[in-house]
Amino acid sequence: MNVKVEKTDKNIVTLEIEVDKEKFEEGLEKAYRKNVKSIALPGFRKGHAPRKFIEKYYGEAVFYEDAINFVCPDAYDKAIEENQISPVAQPEIDIVQIGEGQTFIFKAVVTVKPEFELGEYKGIKVDKIEYIPTEEDVNNELARMQEQNARLVTVEDRPVENGDIVTIDYEGFVDGVAFAGGADKNHDLTIGSGQFIPGFEDQLIGKEKGSECEVNVTFPEEYHAEDLKGKAAMFKVTIHAIKKKELPVLDDEFAKDISEFDTLDALKADINDKLTKAGETRALRETEDKIMEAVSKATEIDIPRPMIETQIDRMLDDLRYRLSSQGLTLEQYVQYTGMKMEDVRAQYEENAGRAVKGSLILEKIAAIENIKATDEEIDEELQKMADAYKMDLDKIKKIMGENLDGIAADLTTNKTLAFLVENAEVKKPRKKAAPKATDAETADEAAPAKKPAAKKTTTTKSASTKSTTAKKTTTTKKTTKKDDAEA
Repeated sequence: MNVKVEKTDKNIVTLEIEVDKEKFEEGLEKAYRKNVKSIALPGFRKGHAPRKFIEKYYGEAVFYEDAINFVCPDAYDKAIEENQISPVAQPEIDIVQIGEGQTFIFKAVVTVKPEFELGEYKGIKVDKIEYIPTEEDVNNELARMQEQNARLVTVEDRPVENGDIVTIDYEGFVDGVAFAGGADKNHDLTIGSGQFIPGFEDQLIGKEKGSECEVNVTFPEEYHAEDLKGKAAMFKVTIHAIKKKELPVLDDEFAKDISEFDTLDALKADINDKLTKAGETRALRETEDKIMEAVSKATEIDIPRPMIETQIDRMLDDLRYRLSSQGLTLEQYVQYTGMKMEDVRAQYEENAGRAVKGSLILEKIAAIENIKATDEEIDEELQKMADAYKMDLDKIKKIMGENLDGIAADLTTNKTLAFLVENAEVKKPRKKAAPKATDAETADEAAPAKKPAAKKTTTTKSASTKSTTAKKTTTTKKTTKKDDAEA
């Protein structure tokens, strides 16, 4: 096999591959055996006509398509391996020469990884990032555990209050006509959760168990269903039950019930330890991001379009997986958001480009610095998986198969990021100097104490500046397919 390599454009390489006659003949023979059983030829039983007679009857090109499909992949793979070419997309194949007595020649137009010069990647200056848990953080985590272990108590002696969980039937109408997805029975709704359209939950406050009422709301202009955007709606609601959460007392018994610890203090210490480790991990990731941001800014790369598209595909696969846990398909999500698939892909464009660029940079740094995962490190990672799934290491290796390359690549990436952090200049931000005393204050402090005849009392009001950090609470709402009453 002969191969001619030519760089025909930026990030494009054209291979002209000449296949040995014997190899193409093998391909023709495979194509004949694949198709002969379905071929009926006069004078022969079906499936038993010799190849030469079939080619004479139907033309010599009768088996070319299948023969090409048999021959091209192997020839192409061998050509890129021998010439150390790294394709980033499927090649475009064009037949140059084919026919009886001729050598089979085809061209493969290949998009390859871009060549580029690395910017500075050692000695990157970054501020030290620290996340040290406070007592408030520990108490917030305890409150979350308390909330998780709350029990629901049925309320009989009062109407609905904010924070209650009500079990309701509801049906929605627009212009007196019920609309699709606007009804449900025995639905548990937490008042004040914001799960339903603005105004819906508020109108249930003060209502009694067993009562039937009408709730009037207006769908938001940005609502996902086009036919309901901005429309006034009326919901008929029946309240079947009112419940409230009863939180457990935070004491040693609580610690024993929900953990392996015997005291609340021991549980708090464990929470603090876990928050500290989580903070260290977060700080490391953010430091890595800052370094990569600096290296990326100093590095110019003309990224081939297929690499961006492939990365967007990966991101959408991840979104598809996350949506599946909520009972949604990607197509349903696109429909509910009122977007088109190309709009969704466009949203991922910038992040995809950043991810591809970062990957190319890390790959090149690893090559320059000779960073790679060792067999021992790969085995150590596989052993963690084996322990997690309670399986033998050899069995895990067999199951992983070709995915071992992916594990090795991930480990190499992590080692390269660690290399960048080790070679960065990480420093703590300078603390602001304490405010200097005023001249008057300095003079007062330096003056000798006097015993006045009559002491004048002066009340000086100290303006203290209180620094309050507002903790941002992120509420993750579960997306559901039903309930057009929900916001």
